[in-house]
Amino acid sequence: MRKVLKGFVYAFNGLGYAVRTQVNFQIHLVSALAAICLGLYFDISKSEWMSICLCIGLVLIFELLNTALEAFVDLVSPEYNVKAGIVKDVAAASVLVTAMLSVAIGLFIFLPKLIDLWQLR
Repeated sequence: MRKVLKGFVYAFNGLGYAVRTQVNFQIHLVSALAAICLGLYFDISKSEWMSICLCIGLVLIFELLNTALEAFVDLVSPEYNVKAGIVKDVAAASVLVTAMLSVAIGLFIFLPKLIDLWQLR
């Protein structure tokens, strides 16, 4: 049981590191908060909430993995290396693709609601 609890401590340490040191992770958290606020304001459906939660989770997961890969690459290849750069770039691209997909899903959910709101004015 003690080993399991230590595992949670390590995981929260990693999450805290990302929150404190990674600007992109902080941006993703602010974006997630904005999506949650919009969801509450527009009283979105359960399936829309599931999509929003999945998008938020995936973007944060990919950002955490990107952070871990960057730290690992820096550890094993402290000086410039073309292949190390490729690893970092591809990891960053995975976050970008996930974030772009999340924006598209957010637009599918919120854009019609925003248009309806603007037309009421």
